[in-house]
Order: sequence, then structure tokens, then C-alpha cells
Amino acid sequence: MRPGISIQHGSLANRSQGIVRCDIGGIIGFLTRDRWPEDASAGDFIEIILRRWSELDDHPQRLLFDTASRRAVRSFFENGGDTLHLFAVCIDSEDDLKHRTGDDGPLAPLLHRLRAEDDIALLAVPSAAYMRCEILGNGKVRCDADALYDELLAHCRQMTNRFLLVDAPRGLHGDVLLRWFESFQQREPENRSYGAVYYPWLKRGDETFPPSGSMMGVFARTELERAPFGVAWPPANVPVLGVTHTEVDMDWGEAGQVSDAGVNPIVVQPGRGVVVWGARTMSKDPAWTFINSRRIVSMISEQLRRDNEWAVFEVNDNSLWKVIERDVLVRLEQFWEAGLISGTRSRAEYSVECNEGTNPLESRDSGMLNVQVALRPVGTMERILIDLRLGTGGP
Repeated sequence: MRPGISIQHGSLANRSQGIVRCDIGGIIGFLTRDRWPEDASAGDFIEIILRRWSELDDHPQRLLFDTASRRAVRSFFENGGDTLHLFAVCIDSEDDLKHRTGDDGPLAPLLHRLRAEDDIALLAVPSAAYMRCEILGNGKVRCDADALYDELLAHCRQMTNRFLLVDAPRGLHGDVLLRWFESFQQREPENRSYGAVYYPWLKRGDETFPPSGSMMGVFARTELERAPFGVAWPPANVPVLGVTHTEVDMDWGEAGQVSDAGVNPIVVQPGRGVVVWGARTMSKDPAWTFINSRRIVSMISEQLRRDNEWAVFEVNDNSLWKVIERDVLVRLEQFWEAGLISGTRSRAEYSVECNEGTNPLESRDSGMLNVQVALRPVGTMERILIDLRLGTGGP
């Protein structure tokens, strides 16, 4: 059966069961006014859910999706991806994407839909890599896609268990690339651990395309091969499939310079082919340098939220707090045994508090249940505090 297609403003959430999945992808593309479906309006979007490349290749509406998005879908499945949501948002022109517009802009309906779809853990916007860049008078580099990435990174932080894969902008290399990244990295630093940048673009014969679709597949493959806790492994030092070489052939010195700056290099390695050689987020915070550390904490936070949503409807008293503490500790024990949390013995590097101290009277009166979890994810020396808030205020 062919996947369905619909134009919509939003959707109800699907209730997930079991361990949170971190491999499901979402690729966002755009439709300018001259390509809108009949009766569409700015902000409407098309969504299809795919399990293999052929489902899009055979789809009667495939040409509604931009070329970069379609190529990214193919790359995702070539690299081992399993499930993908593909979106195309109706915009008047690329000018709609140059500035943050929040709840009033053309992205608002899509973001509303994405907030309802908890299971999407990876996002990419390959068409954004083609947007214009310019060198400013002070030597800094500004790209038209920067505001779009800012919006999506803020969304990923809001969703907790969501991560944005960013392509190096088209045509940026060497010092110009690093100047763009340094400037971009400094914007809204609290959100930068929720994304990573990859460079250079990839090639298959004479075809050149952004790496985010391939990298999303690499993330998915890394996790599925080690399911259900593959998020603990960094998506690096593994081959990129479905490509022949890279647009720019970097030596190890150049790759090291790119990596030290915080951009993840993709290199050609004799005997192994094209290999991704970095696993860094865009954050300068040492606690969030590495992708797997960030995503371990994100997955655990999301898992605990889903596990304990039932408690919102219970009497917020000492009996409930004890049950929550016990259940959260049991889940953390599972994660520790799976190697997601550091420590040579049980509970050495994680703890839970849910008591009168975390739930003062004013908090209870507002309908909130607060749980504090401290843990040290594998691969970092930093101890992370997760403030799990359940109730009317949200997590």
C-alpha cells in the first residue's frame, strides 16, 4: 500500500510504549507558492511517513518535495534508517525563512505537529544548505538559513529528545566556514547542544549533495545495530554508505582543525571509504561537547517523562513521591546496567529526589509534580541535573 498524503495544520500525539526510540527521523523541505497543491495556504504542510526509499520513489506526489529533501530521504535509507517523516511546508518564498517568526510564521503549524509527534528524534533541513550566505563588513559570515536553524534548535531543546543535523552551507570552505560557524555557535548558546554541523558535502559520481540525510541514516544505523540503547554510542568512526567521495578531500591536519572548531569532518580513509570522523555538538559547554552524552540525557529525560505522566492525575503527597522515587530508580538502574550511566556500582553516579523539598506547597497548588534526577552519563566527567516537571506547567 502506498503511504498516504495530507495537507494539515496539526495532529494528535501518538502514545508511545516501551523504551524511547532515538532513530526516527524527520526531514523538512519547502514548497514555494508556484508549487503549492490546490487549495493550500502559507503554513500548510504535506507529510508522508516512509519505511523505505522506494515508497517515496514510487509515490505519485513525490515531485512536490524539493530535490534536496528527496535526495536526503534516499541517503537516510541507504545508511540504515528505518522510519522517516518527510515534510514539505508551503511558503511564499525563501524570504519567509530569513527571520524568526515564532507562533505567527509559516513554520508554526509544522512546529505544532512536531510537538505532537514525540517519537521523531532527529531533524534535518537539507534544502536550507542551499540558501544564500554573505560576508559582512566585519568579516563575519551570515547565512539566510541561520534564523531557521535557530528556530529548530530552540524547538529541539523544548522537545528534549530531539536533535538537529545541520549541513555546512553551500560553498563555504576553510576559514570562511569556520568564521560562519564561530558566529553561529555564539547565537543562543543554551540551544547549541541540541545540534551538530557536518562538513564537507558528499558526492556520488558527479552528483553533489548535503550530508545531513546520510548522517541521519548513520545515527539511525548506529542505534539500531545496538538497540535498544544504541544512543550510548557516538555516531562516528563509521562508514558513510551510498557515496563515492567527498566534495573536498581533507587531510588529517585539515580534518583536525575543523573538528577542533566544533564542526564534524567527513573524510576519505584508504581501505574504508568515506568515514564520519567527529561526534561533537555545537555547544561550548564541556558537559555537552559530545553528541552521545547530550542524547543519552535527552533520551533518559524523555523516558522518565513518559513513564511518569500517569502521576499528574494522582494526589500529590508523600505516598506518591515514594512511588515516583522507586520507579525512577528502577528505570535508572536499567540504564546503568545498559552502560548509559557511569559508575562502578549501582547508584554510585545517579540519584533521585521527589519529596516535600522538591514539591513545596506553592508548587503543589499550581498542579506541578517535581522530580530531581542527578546522573553522570557515560563519556563525561560532568554530573547532570534533570529537573523533571510534570503537570500543567509541562516537563
